[in-house]
Amino acid sequence: MAETLNIGSIPVVASVTVQPAKKGPDKGGYWWGTGRRKSSVARVRIRPGTGKFLINRRGLDAYFKREQDQISLLGPLKAVQAEKQFDVFINVNGGGTTGQAGASVLGIARALKKYDENYLQSLRDGGYLTRDPRMVERKKPGQKKARKRFQFSKR
Repeated sequence: MAETLNIGSIPVVASVTVQPAKKGPDKGGYWWGTGRRKSSVARVRIRPGTGKFLINRRGLDAYFKREQDQISLLGPLKAVQAEKQFDVFINVNGGGTTGQAGASVLGIARALKKYDENYLQSLRDGGYLTRDPRMVERKKPGQKKARKRFQFSKR
């Protein structure tokens, strides 16, 4: 579809192609979701299955040692009462373990939302679809760190 726009006295032809939203799974039967937190990025694939959980080709207990991170990863699945209904495969990189766990939670929630739109309200109520905007504050010149100043001496 081509559309003519007039910018000043110059006619400009803009072509716009609209892609329909994908409703079903990809060729492998997976629904995808991407999550980010701080500098971590998680690419999540889910498919109906038995509850298998792999993060970077390792099990949940092997990859995330802290129980707090393990519980947070299961949160979106518990919110939709589907702990053992999906196989979850996550590729995550960047940042530390807590950032990676937060990115994975968002990715799982987005993939579940794509799988079934009826899950949207319970995921939103649990806060699983909200991206955490907090980032590391940059270091300022003339200071030791982002907020810490060099020691001040009056005399």
